[in-house]
Amino acid sequence: MSLRDPQASGAIDLRRRALEKLPGRAGVDALRQGASAALGVLHDLASSPATAADALAVLHELQVHQVELDLQAEELARSRAELEQVVLRQTQLYDAAPVGLLTIDERTTLHELNQTGAALLGGGVQDLLGRPLDSLLMPDSADALGAMLAQTAAGLAAPSRPLRLRVADGMPPVLQAWVTADPAGARFLVGVAELADRR
Repeated sequence: MSLRDPQASGAIDLRRRALEKLPGRAGVDALRQGASAALGVLHDLASSPATAADALAVLHELQVHQVELDLQAEELARSRAELEQVVLRQTQLYDAAPVGLLTIDERTTLHELNQTGAALLGGGVQDLLGRPLDSLLMPDSADALGAMLAQTAAGLAAPSRPLRLRVADGMPPVLQAWVTADPAGARFLVGVAELADRR
């Protein structure tokens, strides 16, 4: 595990990306030579009594600009850390929700699901991603799901329905399902919870 300061690492990465945007190695060398030349001119101006005040004014402006850049970098780092915390919290809430949460497309392909949803469907998250949800359902339940998606796609509120999971033998688990349109695109959000009464 690395103990490197993430802010220092970010600053190094930012500098590397800035250098990559310059036109080739010659551009990097030219920039360094230009900075050296500018410091030389500033030194010459500061050395002369007639222009020392101007040199100090320029140096002060450069220092103020550097402080502004440092404050901006600190603010960006703080904002990034806050956003990362928000994303982590939302991920935790999604995975720990007491109901299954699924995102499917019009073909019922599973694109996202939480841990609860995977457990209710009888698999692991990674095993289920990319599989059609209707392939996990009994035929009548697959038809019911298709009807719910069609209603939702038409802009209608689809009532919740029980869906029976496909099993090799025994009483199939029954999930109560709710479907809404995904506000982020042309997919569907499905909520599922296990029914105690399987009739």
